[in-house]
Amino acid sequence: MTAAETAPHPQRDTYNVYGMPGLIDTPSALMAPDGELITTYSDFAGATRASLSFQIAPRLIGTFRYSSIDQFLSGGATTYDRSFDLRYQLLTEGRIRPAVAIGLQDFIGTSVYSGEYLVATKHLSPRLAVSGGIGWGRFASAGGFTNPLVSISEYFRHRPGGRRGSGGQIETQKFFRGDAALFGGLSYAVNDQLTLKMEYSSDAYDIAATTLNLFERKSPLNFGVDYKWGNSIHLQAHYLHGSEIGFTANLLTNPKRPANNGGAGSAPLPVKPRQNGIEAAQSWPPLVDSSQPMATQLTTLLATEGIELKAFDINGTRATVKIANKRYGARSEAIGRTMRALTHVLPHSVEHLTVIPIENGIPISKVTLARSDLEELEFAPNGITASFDRAVFDDAAQDRLTYDDTLSGLNWSIKPYVQGSYFDPENPVRFDFGIALAAQYEILPGLFVSGKVQQKLFGNRDESTRSDPSTLPRVRSDSNIYAREALTIPNLSLTYNFRPGTNLYGRVSVGYLESMFGGVSTELLWKPVRSPLALGVEINHVKQRDFDQKFGFRDYEVTMGHASLYYDFAQGYSAKIDAGRYLAGDWGGTVTLSRRFNNGWEVGAYATLTDVSFSDFGEGSFDKGIRVTVPLEHLIGKPSASTRDVLIQPILRDGGAHLSVKDRLHPIVRDYHANEMQGSWGRFWR
Repeated sequence: MTAAETAPHPQRDTYNVYGMPGLIDTPSALMAPDGELITTYSDFAGATRASLSFQIAPRLIGTFRYSSIDQFLSGGATTYDRSFDLRYQLLTEGRIRPAVAIGLQDFIGTSVYSGEYLVATKHLSPRLAVSGGIGWGRFASAGGFTNPLVSISEYFRHRPGGRRGSGGQIETQKFFRGDAALFGGLSYAVNDQLTLKMEYSSDAYDIAATTLNLFERKSPLNFGVDYKWGNSIHLQAHYLHGSEIGFTANLLTNPKRPANNGGAGSAPLPVKPRQNGIEAAQSWPPLVDSSQPMATQLTTLLATEGIELKAFDINGTRATVKIANKRYGARSEAIGRTMRALTHVLPHSVEHLTVIPIENGIPISKVTLARSDLEELEFAPNGITASFDRAVFDDAAQDRLTYDDTLSGLNWSIKPYVQGSYFDPENPVRFDFGIALAAQYEILPGLFVSGKVQQKLFGNRDESTRSDPSTLPRVRSDSNIYAREALTIPNLSLTYNFRPGTNLYGRVSVGYLESMFGGVSTELLWKPVRSPLALGVEINHVKQRDFDQKFGFRDYEVTMGHASLYYDFAQGYSAKIDAGRYLAGDWGGTVTLSRRFNNGWEVGAYATLTDVSFSDFGEGSFDKGIRVTVPLEHLIGKPSASTRDVLIQPILRDGGAHLSVKDRLHPIVRDYHANEMQGSWGRFWR
């Protein structure tokens, strides 16, 4: 149960300058709405902070932050700092009980903002909330007193000083140690848009105020005003420490809240019920071959739905179709629309309807539902749950249809592209803009040749001159050199996708696999249709491409790959564990945790540890990152199977580097399996 469900008053979201729910400098014990993504930009006294926060679960929120601090380095240079926060709500707010949360700030990084806290928040009225807590680290740099945890152990009396030079390591040796201090404040919602905030801050800003003289800290009191514009924007102004003005902006996005109200998609065909089903079934001539005319009619009906008919067969009372879904991000919607279209073309005697979705030329699964169930449940109050429970999900590896699959032929597109590079201290954000021509041709079922040509029109990724020393082969750290060429061929490959057996999926790709490597990539995936578990193995032999990304190669080559374990938990949470060899020849493993929403949004984070030491890896200590997948449908308000991936890597180094092969099997396969489709089954009737 969430805080909003147990709180006696409606919760009003306000966020602090760190991108977390809170007052101004200080945290609160409140959570954002479940699934919320909060992008925050704040500016105060020579320090700017850009944060991305995600409400991972109703009681758990995390933040990645990128900050710049003027004159922080010797010689007056600006420093750029990456940090991570976590907060867990121990208690939700009740009628008498306050919400209570524990938090870690900057617990992976260089400790510029490092601190820990325990905080409580209580609504005294529907509009007035008060927060108070005890903090350590930065939260105890002003008004500190002896750590009360000393009564448990002397270990907590002193906090280790200094900052790790490479960053990226978890600062467990500092947690809840050293002096402690109290902080607190209150917020008052004048109306649904305007909130006033006041706080007592225990952050002395020692470096900024005392060492660097960026501002004068005259008071521990801060005052702020928060204006909420619509559902997505918070604009804030603050008067801080008796001497400074600061500004903060928050952009809120929630996968559970569509960016567009309603949808512009076409209404589906209704189920066409049968009249006098038994008599009609008996009167239909079983020996008349009417399948081809019906296939022609079905092809036309499905084409209007954005679905391509690949094969069609009738066998007694059963009809089976293969389809390629070109439009719907919710795969269950494509299944539902296909089955309803079938009721318009099939004779009354056909009772069992089977749909086999085809992706990349191979059958992924087989979904069967009785036609009488469609007729019964279309408008039933429990139609969503009952139709899923009655649907049969099977493997489709051995399925053979009377009619041969039709090939998709040539598909191509010309569209603009944007490529970014981030966190270069010389310029933290760089972009290239250009035009990309992509094409794919299906030679045989499952056998494709595909490629892309890009022409950069303008940008500044090529202006980076950074060349960090590396003890490893430079498999990624030369990415700025690869970005200097205007006309490139990012990929050009021949791929064969196949089904080697029941529950098995295979892929072989040969060619220029990505912008920096070419060679051979092989993959085998075991994934039962109704199982949350999948196992995979991938083996690649690749050679590094020339910097111009045309047809030449450099000297470096490597055989690498991984064994992978995938598991889907409840509520859209999933985990992936890779173990094997990486592009630089290092051995280790990667853990990826993700949350996938029913509409296709996905937010995940990964961390890779290999036999490369933190010092040899360099800045950042180990590879880690955040990936956000955004379905285009969420933004444009009409059906689309397209998505956009945003990968945030705090630092790009050579250790733990993966090969970027397109169309890996697991994301494609799981979309049409029972666990994944259950979450979006409400779209079956849409």
